Amino acid sequence: MPYETLLHRWFEEVWNQGRESAIDELAAEDCITHGLQDASGKDVTGRDSFKPFHRQFRAAFPDMHFAIEDSFTDGDKVFVRCRVTASHMGPGLTPTPTNRRVDFTGMCLARVKNGRIVEGWNNFDLLTMYRQLGMELH
Repeated sequence: MPYETLLHRWFEEVWNQGRESAIDELAAEDCITHGLQDASGKDVTGRDSFKPFHRQFRAAFPDMHFAIEDSFTDGDKVFVRCRVTASHMGPGLTPTPTNRRVDFTGMCLARVKNGRIVEGWNNFDLLTMYRQLGMELH
């Protein structure tokens, strides 16, 4: 599978469709995810650590949609720039859902080996997302 296709599948199947089993298909068991942090503030490392992170965001935003606006491949790395839209309809980020829409952008650079994502660097505009949810940041 071409590397670019792999990352397109990642966003479509894992995030847009919420298919958790695709994580096992597309990511290496010991993958490292920079820029996405677990409850303790550490980078999410490994598929088993990524799944709770995924569940939390999908619970908070069940209609989450990633639209890839640009992508390219350079060697074993794939870059995507995307727009994320969703409705905050579930628990996870705040004690109660706000029912507000969010629309923010992000970028991901992934390194691929043996047909799976082994490392990813993520930079999403979460400040805009939190502001759209009406959250106070100090």
